[in-house]
Amino acid sequence: MKLLLIEDDIELALSLVERFRDQGYATEHVSDGIAGLAAALRGDFGAIIVDRMLPGMDGLSLVKALRREKTTPVIYLTTMGGIDDRVQGLEAGGDDYLVKPFAFAELMARIRVMTRRIAQSSTKLSAGSIEMDLVQRTVVRQGQPIDLAPQEFRLLEYMMRNVDRVVTRKMLLENVWGIHFDPHTSVVESHVSRLRARLNSGFSTDAIQTVRSIGYRLLAPR
Repeated sequence: MKLLLIEDDIELALSLVERFRDQGYATEHVSDGIAGLAAALRGDFGAIIVDRMLPGMDGLSLVKALRREKTTPVIYLTTMGGIDDRVQGLEAGGDDYLVKPFAFAELMARIRVMTRRIAQSSTKLSAGSIEMDLVQRTVVRQGQPIDLAPQEFRLLEYMMRNVDRVVTRKMLLENVWGIHFDPHTSVVESHVSRLRARLNSGFSTDAIQTVRSIGYRLLAPR
């Protein structure tokens, strides 16, 4: 597996490239955001490690642009460790978030878990008339295409893997956003609302049931 490292701290980057090589991973290094996005779109990488603060294009904008074209797993490696920073990074389409200073062993473990999870995922999911293709990143309901933003797609994927089961706000924060604390924002509610609107457009049956004071349940609509 080949990695892409987008990091403007040259000393850190050279160290990481060497340590990744010791672990058996070939790594391409790019030091600015514009070149990083071009490399990410051009290459076939198993995972991308990206800093938030980059010259040319910041990491957040880079990931947003990448998600319009590719689903390559992305982990942020950054000094921006605030709650809002983490939420913004994950909402932009990142898969994981690690704050500097960090332990290399943890970074390596997170990359392995992230890529293993993607590799082990079934390529297609279904819940009644809703069908999802994880490779093509498409969703249809009764054959009608449904256009979803990256985080809406991840939210629906988790709900489809738990169809007809109640999923709590805490479960969604942990499994969709990777947040193991309550950021006291309406991120879950706003995304569920947008997802519900997209799924139900043109249909009389609501695919998502709100379970008051508990969470949500994705039904299997006909």
